[in-house]
Amino acid sequence: MVGIGPGGPLDRTRRAELTISRSEVVIGYRRYLELIGDLTSGKELIATCMTQEVERCRTAIERASRGQEVCLVSSGDPGVYGMAGLVLELSVASKSNLGIEIIPGVSSSNAAAARLGAPLMCDFATISLSDLLVPWETIRARLQAVASADLVTVLYNPRSKNRRKQLDEAAAIFRRYRPGKIPVGVGTAVGTDEEIIMLSDLDNFLTLSIGMRSIVIIGNTSSRHLGSWFVTPRGYTL
Repeated sequence: MVGIGPGGPLDRTRRAELTISRSEVVIGYRRYLELIGDLTSGKELIATCMTQEVERCRTAIERASRGQEVCLVSSGDPGVYGMAGLVLELSVASKSNLGIEIIPGVSSSNAAAARLGAPLMCDFATISLSDLLVPWETIRARLQAVASADLVTVLYNPRSKNRRKQLDEAAAIFRRYRPGKIPVGVGTAVGTDEEIIMLSDLDNFLTLSIGMRSIVIIGNTSSRHLGSWFVTPRGYTL
């Protein structure tokens, strides 16, 4: 299991690159394989589409069971909304007894935060707004909990073509607990040639272009705009 970071080669770890280079078979979502094309020459590539995560993991386990060195890639970190947990579940269920190594990567939240400034300097939470695997009622309860706890919050999967209302409802929840001028940052396609970084506030960020490749970071009541930066002070005496 290899995390390839948010997209660009500069955000890949050396350990990830070495692991991919020694693999015989590389499996992943088609776009992820395109992002690591410079590392996969001469290797067998198995690309799948979105929503085929279970099939992808089963294929990796089956190939590894043959004795092949298999690399299953995830964007960001494989343990953060990635495939690591599913691979472990399927491996145990199949009693495969495989040697599995999990290679961490730079998560999209870390990459977006670094481009925006330092919004994650203190406690924070991450929540995915996708309700494909988690009921919206559960997600709503989590949003209310972190909003009331004044945690900086990173929102994954904020919008898609057919899923619009979830981000609107999330914004409404945060407005109940936080002033409208707190910073909100949006990073889209971070680390790639298509990267867009935008800084707004809670009252206005919904007007920005936000999609499935975006990360939304909502500040807490101590977060500040410092020039063009989004900063959550940790509390040091200056």
